[in-house]
Amino acid sequence: MKIALIGATGFVGKAVLEELLTRGHQVRALQRDAAKLAARPGLEARALDVLGGDDMAAALSGVDAVVSAFNAGWTNPNLHDDFLRGSDVIAAAARQAGMRLIVVGGAGSLFVAPGQQLVDSPAFPAEWKQGALAAREVLNRLRADASGLDWTFLSPAIHLQPGQRTGDFRLGAEHPVADAQGESRISVEDLAVAIVNELEAPQHRRARFTLGY
Repeated sequence: MKIALIGATGFVGKAVLEELLTRGHQVRALQRDAAKLAARPGLEARALDVLGGDDMAAALSGVDAVVSAFNAGWTNPNLHDDFLRGSDVIAAAARQAGMRLIVVGGAGSLFVAPGQQLVDSPAFPAEWKQGALAAREVLNRLRADASGLDWTFLSPAIHLQPGQRTGDFRLGAEHPVADAQGESRISVEDLAVAIVNELEAPQHRRARFTLGY
């Protein structure tokens, strides 16, 4: 397939880019500074500013699906609003183009107790909260979408870290997937595996899913 990838130089985006290219897909990376990506077979880098008014729909022309690992910047004082605005732009472009959209969201919207999502927990780190609240709102907006947009929202495990690509993990829906020690964790490499698996063999259309070991 030919996949548009937003955020290809970010923590998650780099892993997704590697997984896509390794599996033989073509990638059109859309980001503000295309020069940050070295030329590679199967990779087309295009300059595009999600928040800058560039024509996102035109940039998606000719691709089969879009993966959004968009992040407005953890140190951005307007992180919450910019994350929502950028996510809306991406969803609108995918809707206009009539293509599949996979959004890499956060774990904050996973339910850790009856009626309680992780982001609302007292111990949730303050430095991640605005981004997590925005990601939860993105999920809510996708769920409320009545246009027929073909979306999937992926919440990683609570602990997302660099590690190994094992391809061996379990999937869940609304609650964190925990291991035998009660920890919800996944490597960014295996998160990328799950994303590309979903592209190749969709199982969660117009739904959220999560994963963990």
